[in-house]
Parts: sequence; C-alpha cells; structure tokens
Amino acid sequence: MKQLIILLLLIIAFIIGFSKYNQYKRYNAPKVNYKTDKKLDLEYHNQELVLNYNKAVEDLNSFVIMQYTANSIDVRTPKNDDEQTKLAIAKYSDKLATIRYYESKLEKSAFLKKNGLSNQEIKFLEEQGLELKHYKKNQEVNKIKQMFNADRKIVYGDKSPLIYEVQKKLVANGIDVTVDGLYKIQTLKGIQLFEKNNNLYPDGFLDILTLDALFK
Repeated sequence: MKQLIILLLLIIAFIIGFSKYNQYKRYNAPKVNYKTDKKLDLEYHNQELVLNYNKAVEDLNSFVIMQYTANSIDVRTPKNDDEQTKLAIAKYSDKLATIRYYESKLEKSAFLKKNGLSNQEIKFLEEQGLELKHYKKNQEVNKIKQMFNADRKIVYGDKSPLIYEVQKKLVANGIDVTVDGLYKIQTLKGIQLFEKNNNLYPDGFLDILTLDALFK
C-alpha cells in the first residue's frame, strides 16, 4: 500500500512538473526576433512597402513562437521530419521569402542613395526598369546634348566642351582625331567618316542625328 501511494505521488509530481514545464516553455520561448545585417533604406519612397516589411517580420516572429510553444517545433532548426513539421517549415519558408523580397528592394534603395540618388530618382529607375550605370550614362549624355544648339551651326575654329566630348567619342569609335576641343579640318573629316559609317549624311557638321548616333 505504501509503495502504491509513493507511485501515485510520483505520477502526480510528474504531471505537475510537466504542466509547469509547458507553462514555462510557453512564456519563455527562445529569442526569435528576426534580424538582418543588410543595409536597408527605411526612408524608401514607398513607405507602404516599409510598413509591409515590418509586418512580415512580426508575422514571422509570431509564427516561430507559436510553433515552438504550441507544437514543440523549432522551424529554424527542426529535429523531426513528420508531416506537421514539414508543413510548419514550408510556411516558415514562405514567410521568410516575403521578407527577403522586401529586403532586396530596401537594400538596393540604400545602395542607390549611397551613390547620391534621391527617392524620386530611385522611383524613376524602378518605373523605367533601368540600372544605375545606364541611368548615370543617360544623365551624362543628356548633359552633353544640352550643350548642342541647333540654331547655331558650329564653324571652323570653334572651341567648346561639346566638341571635346565629340572628339572623345570619335576616338572611342576608332577614328583618329586630336582631342583638344577645337573644330578644325581633322575633326570635320572625323565626323564625316563617322556619319558615312553610320548611314548618315556625311557633311562633317554636327546635328542631332549625328549626336544621337555618337552617344547612343
């Protein structure tokens, strides 16, 4: 009889201990706060995306805690491969993929801002589907083209930054000219040869068609 009472006490103690363990486990889940070492732009032009990113992180954290406390599944380092665990891991992967998507946007924006771009410029890049190097190239070309005045024909002996840039482009296209910013016979013939090679009217004078072909 005494042994039976001891056994019953042990069972009761086990039940109480197991209950206390589950209670402890429920309120003392491991640290699950998701963190990233990526440089993210939280001042991104689309603040709704930033909000969705933060929501996705909180959703992931809550999911990890719930699976650990309710189902004894650590989806980050699972120990079993039963169906319930597989399903939990699949959901965890989906939630993590959503976070990674938002991070790719915010990380790229941080990189572009480090290179001097504004929110407005980044938005333009995204809408146009342009990469940074193409955007910078377009900016440089536009600055050069702005120096061109269609109402004033360049004449022999003129000297300008525009002629200097044109000469650099001629050299890049394999045409031998001196890069000095002076519009003389050598540059005229160089432009003429370029126009001929590109099916343009070969008069050796700059016009918008020649500029477009040179700086495309």
